[in-house]
Amino acid sequence: MTDAPGASEPSGRPIEDRPAFERLTMAHRRELKLHCYRMMGSLHEADDLVQETFLKAWRGRAQFDGRGSPRGWLYTIATNACLNAIKARVTAHRILEEPARPPTEGRAAAGPATELSWLEPYPDAELPDLVDGEPGPDARYETQEAVRLAFVAAIQLLPPRQRAALLLCDVLGWSAAETPQLLGGSTASINSALQRARATLAQHYPTGRPLQRSQPNRDEGLLLERYIRAWQAANLDGFIELLREDATYHMPPWRDWYRGRPAIQGFFRTVWSNFAGYLPVAIRANGQPAVAIYARRHQEPEWRAQSLHVIEPADGGIASLTVYVGPLGPDLFAAFSLPPVWSGSEA
Repeated sequence: MTDAPGASEPSGRPIEDRPAFERLTMAHRRELKLHCYRMMGSLHEADDLVQETFLKAWRGRAQFDGRGSPRGWLYTIATNACLNAIKARVTAHRILEEPARPPTEGRAAAGPATELSWLEPYPDAELPDLVDGEPGPDARYETQEAVRLAFVAAIQLLPPRQRAALLLCDVLGWSAAETPQLLGGSTASINSALQRARATLAQHYPTGRPLQRSQPNRDEGLLLERYIRAWQAANLDGFIELLREDATYHMPPWRDWYRGRPAIQGFFRTVWSNFAGYLPVAIRANGQPAVAIYARRHQEPEWRAQSLHVIEPADGGIASLTVYVGPLGPDLFAAFSLPPVWSGSEA
């Protein structure tokens, strides 16, 4: 394996002792975790698989002869660990919406589906240092767009091997000639997997890829401020005004989802008064603005974790809103270093 894009350690030296191994794993922990998250669609599974990768690497360190890139060696272990974990699943992918399910009109009637595997958000605090993680020249996706929730949701629809090939080549920038050393098979088989993966993505995006976004800017910050103010004031109309007319709204683990401002407004009118007040906390997830909402029930003094919102801005408004609600929402707060009950001392 040649030195892969973004590798920071020299090749040509085997890993002989634990201090050297720990330095290596610390250098690549975040990027490997992000890779496992993209493969699995789950933050929690990514954590487990990174630990499994390092355990296998330590036990098999004698097999690494130092002639290749330690980074490539770790990616080989991590990718195969993910593929094996996916084989052991009931379903091969996680979702933001059930395939072919039409948008809901009116009240949410389908209810939560905890038996389904839902795509989880990824804290920006866990993203790798992009200086060392820049994709190679063969990458088709910019680092910022390859962490977006919509992108991860789209690649979850790919068969596992196609998913791995697309991530290694089009996201990380390994060439189709290098990738067989990680996945096995021939260069022709990798090219075939890439072609099929790209064709599947083209069905979801007219250009075969998500709309590119720039780095966070002032307009995005103002949009987030207005969003927070609307929830603080329990201003439903102010919240709806931030949505684009064609906005979509998903709320895992509920099956129901909505398209268009009138439909979203109709749904929120049925649930907005379920709580006495809302306390929003700005965070970031998947390279996007996000908000953790604490809510206070009527006649109760405590602000408890209620939902986690991931916002997709576009043209000054919200193009897509994904809100993780109970039991998924509060369970995710710990991953964002947020407490289950807000005392005010966390600010």
